[in-house]
Amino acid sequence: MDNTLLSFLQQATSSPVLLITVLLTLGVIFVNGWTDAPNAIATCVTTRCMSVRGAILMSAAFNFLGVFIMTQINSSVASTISNMVNFGGNTRDALIALCAALFSIVVYSVGASYFGIPTSESHSLIAGLTGSAIAIQNGVGGVNMNEWAKVLYGLVLSLALGFATGWVVCKAVGLICAKMDRRRTNGFFRWAQIFGAAAMSFMHGAQDGQKFIGVLFLGIAFANGQEDVVGATIPVWLMLLCSVVMAGGTSVGGEKIIKSVGMDMVKLEKYQGFSADLAAAFCLLYSTLFGIPVSTTHTKTTAIMGVGAVRRLSAINLGVVKDMVLTWVFTFPGCGLISFLMAKLFLFLF
Repeated sequence: MDNTLLSFLQQATSSPVLLITVLLTLGVIFVNGWTDAPNAIATCVTTRCMSVRGAILMSAAFNFLGVFIMTQINSSVASTISNMVNFGGNTRDALIALCAALFSIVVYSVGASYFGIPTSESHSLIAGLTGSAIAIQNGVGGVNMNEWAKVLYGLVLSLALGFATGWVVCKAVGLICAKMDRRRTNGFFRWAQIFGAAAMSFMHGAQDGQKFIGVLFLGIAFANGQEDVVGATIPVWLMLLCSVVMAGGTSVGGEKIIKSVGMDMVKLEKYQGFSADLAAAFCLLYSTLFGIPVSTTHTKTTAIMGVGAVRRLSAINLGVVKDMVLTWVFTFPGCGLISFLMAKLFLFLF
């Protein structure tokens, strides 16, 4: 497969289906940067360590670096997404089904973000790909359960490890600083939390950027008549393209989500915000290095819950947590069903 930028541009201009796939993928990446990336900076903004605009610009820059740097170091998350489903031997129909999956993700994500509820584009992507693969294969034969199992591992990992790490880090920080002057520690944690938010943004780009790079790479393979991307190398220009688009989406903002995650769920002090960011960034790094696709939303919110639990369980606004959990529960069947129906419609029309 020719992975050069010139070859890609020639294919995109000559193949309307590939061009639509590329535009939809970039649209999903933009939406991800817009709706999901604000989770990374929510605590930093609500503890007043940074202004909303300053935090968004910083997050955009570190999302860019996360996509670009981590994909070159370890692209196993992108490989997991690319190999999760099998769209069959007809690469033209496979490309159409992939378009349907991406379209369903945009519809679902925008709808959820309209109500200010953090949505997991990671799970939307997985559900969308799965729904369209089932549609084109007329059954679950197109789902690679070995790769799909990593999604289930990631779901448990982000919940359990996020909460536990948040609790441990916050407890340790509290014990270390127990006898220190409060004013001095607040000054330190103001800058420490900015560092933590930058680390979270970097790891968000590393995790979510790779997922969508994997999808775009799969679309290019279909356009070249290849059924999969096994053994292929992700080109640098593709990493740059995805990272720039994600950074652009982040720069648009997401103040509703910042408020929902950082203010409504649990009230945080600066050291707690730092603890949540550091814990979530560690969990994302661990998952990325082992090729496990996890939800950055899951990881960050459960880390915040773990931090809140150090003080007392009642410090957590369970009403907000319930809304988030319901959103996550509905993502797989909801987005998967939309993708299934859109794939059937697209295959009928085209």
